Amino acid sequence: MGAAEPTPTPLHSIADYRSAYEDGQRLRGFRSGCGFVTATWGLVCPKCGQRDLREADLSGRGKIVAYSVQNVPSDEFLNDAPYAYVVVELEEGGQITGWIDGVAREADLTIGTTVVWVASYKPGVHFGRSPGAGSSTGSG
Repeated sequence: MGAAEPTPTPLHSIADYRSAYEDGQRLRGFRSGCGFVTATWGLVCPKCGQRDLREADLSGRGKIVAYSVQNVPSDEFLNDAPYAYVVVELEEGGQITGWIDGVAREADLTIGTTVVWVASYKPGVHFGRSPGAGSSTGSG
């Protein structure tokens, strides 16, 4: 049995990763040699298991693939409720979770709506509807 591979050195800490988007600097992701893109911090590619992740800037543009309207928020979102917790498929590939303010009912948003990352002082990954955003599927 061979020796285990050493743990890869992270490109940056989780705190650095979070502060980059929470401070409105940029939305970061990672690209593996296999082509997989993820917006989730990690040390190895979740698709192929390789340890060759490279940092990649993400545009922050994508489409909603799932969402849930939140009417009873945690303390840090108390003044923003109701809002939608969203899963966004990014243009570059990969998915990221975030939130969109001003969504009071399930009918106020649809799967396929185009969104863009909004640099914000608020916690989490904040998205807004793209100008002229619509649904590519028309279904909710």
